[in-house]
Amino acid sequence: MPNLARPAALALVLAFAATGCGADVPSQEGTGEGARASGGHYPVTVENCGEKKTFERAPRRVVTNDVGITEIMFALGLEDHMAGYVMPDDKGDLTKVPWKDGYRKTEWLSKERITKELVLDARADLVFAGWNYGFNEGEGFTPAALRSVGVDSYLLSESCRNGRGKARGVMAPLDALYTDLRNLGKVFDVEDRAEALVSSFREQVAEARAKAPKGVDRPRVFLYDSGEDKPFTSGAFAGPHDIITKAGGDHVMKDLEDSWTTVGWETVVARDPEVIVINDYGDTTAEQKRRFLMSYEPLANVSAVKNDRIVVLDYVDLVESPRNPAAVSSLAADLRRLGS
Repeated sequence: MPNLARPAALALVLAFAATGCGADVPSQEGTGEGARASGGHYPVTVENCGEKKTFERAPRRVVTNDVGITEIMFALGLEDHMAGYVMPDDKGDLTKVPWKDGYRKTEWLSKERITKELVLDARADLVFAGWNYGFNEGEGFTPAALRSVGVDSYLLSESCRNGRGKARGVMAPLDALYTDLRNLGKVFDVEDRAEALVSSFREQVAEARAKAPKGVDRPRVFLYDSGEDKPFTSGAFAGPHDIITKAGGDHVMKDLEDSWTTVGWETVVARDPEVIVINDYGDTTAEQKRRFLMSYEPLANVSAVKNDRIVVLDYVDLVESPRNPAAVSSLAADLRRLGS
């Protein structure tokens, strides 16, 4: 079972994740007011979750929430524009990831939840978070609340609400990643770097798809995040949908027009997944989740359980992050192995 991305799958990403990405990438000295004076990059306008946002200069003290969001900034080489990041300490060994230098150079502000007080203490000028990735009306931490104290925000595109209550998702998951890379590339005047990443990620996904199972050989795949009474899983607008389908699987919850959501076990049983992907994070280990699935009586006749076809991917592989393309490659290899 895979853990993080395989070394081969990371090779393409690492070439662009380093701070320079080659001599053609604009230096960070060319951002902000200096860029405006020397040729007029600013002001710039991007569309974020249906809202047009204009930036008069590159933000200088960004606070990010959660691992995938933080690594988007690191992949773009924007550590010098960050005041710090917030995330729990259950995200694996951060010293062995492609963006380890970003973690080394950037302050870990909190291992608890992000708050307005934390943001103000960090003197942030922008918060990069998302609905259910930090922003939450119940806790009073919203873009509107930040705006009231003079702090701007950028919403993770995977988390965009689609107008059906609090349901999330307005575009395909990998498109959300590419959209955020391009938007932030424009906001921070590193568009060449963003395009290089998008190009390398598209190539990596295309290579995985070319080798992936097709047609009747595509196994039915269910994503298990957590929950025993009811499973928390991925709908069509969360990262696992694109990761599963582009890796050669048939996502059994592809008809759910939401990102991360809860379903009933009876639905899982009726759709009879042939492979289950476990989301590895939190206090419950992947092995504990696997033991639960294998011993839970209602699942006894589900094909994935009967044949012990269970794969593990890390949380950061599955939420929107620059590790998504490597996760496609990793899962595609597993589906080929399990189908052989």
